[in-house]
Amino acid sequence: MKDFEYFSASSLQEACSLISQYKDVGKVLAGGQSLITLLRQKLISPTCLIDIKGLKELDYIEFDKKSGLRIGALTTHRAIEKSPLIQEKYNVLSEMEKSVASVQTRNWGTIGGNLCSADPIGDPAPSLIALGAKLKLVSAKGERIVALEEFFTDYFTTIIEPDEILAEIQMPPPAPNTAVEYMKFSTIEAGIKIVSTSVAITVEAGSDVCKDAKIVMSAVAPIPLVTKKAAEMLKGKKLTDDVIEEAAKMAASETDPTSDVHASAEYRKEIVKVLVKRAIKKAFEKAKKA
Repeated sequence: MKDFEYFSASSLQEACSLISQYKDVGKVLAGGQSLITLLRQKLISPTCLIDIKGLKELDYIEFDKKSGLRIGALTTHRAIEKSPLIQEKYNVLSEMEKSVASVQTRNWGTIGGNLCSADPIGDPAPSLIALGAKLKLVSAKGERIVALEEFFTDYFTTIIEPDEILAEIQMPPPAPNTAVEYMKFSTIEAGIKIVSTSVAITVEAGSDVCKDAKIVMSAVAPIPLVTKKAAEMLKGKKLTDDVIEEAAKMAASETDPTSDVHASAEYRKEIVKVLVKRAIKKAFEKAKKA
């Protein structure tokens, strides 16, 4: 690593002031699980790091029946996984977090840092997008709210401005007759994922008809992929095995995976068909009971 200046912010206001001052040469350090790797590999070379890990004002999980769920950006993966509130209201997040790297990483890594790293194989983004998550971005000039679905632009790239900090993840209250299912395929537990998907299904009350659907995947495109055509195939239809299978095939056709040492592009497309099909069925069954 190259030498750099280190600042430890004592408040969000101070952090915003520092990042505004050093926006062209600085990087925000949260848990550091992704950032340190980038520094070691010399993929980034900031001249200063602004450490926000100690900001307790960004470490919380809160829920309100009207506004929904609010998670501070410095909340750890482990805290989300173990939260009784999350397990009761947004159980898919708790289940998803169990597959994020190792327990050691989850104990220190933060949800905000994970999202801002924009790794195309990251675990949390698809489930959060399926839940309709929004992000609160703050700077010395003010704040703005953006949909997580619009946050990612390319490999390891987001719309966050150099002087902005991700402060909070927001999700609406759980919708009636709705369920979200997360599934991941990797060759070893806590290993590099080959494909993952999060599927949200809303059914017409008391029927097998799909009222709304959302299918989100990672590791199959430069950013979390929301499959528009596949989801549209499900809406307004009874979710029979044939309909679900066709939607899964359509989802695979919308992907644009790359080949690497872990899996070929063709293999990933085949896995998509299997995972999406299983996830739709699981979400459908849960939605009928929700």
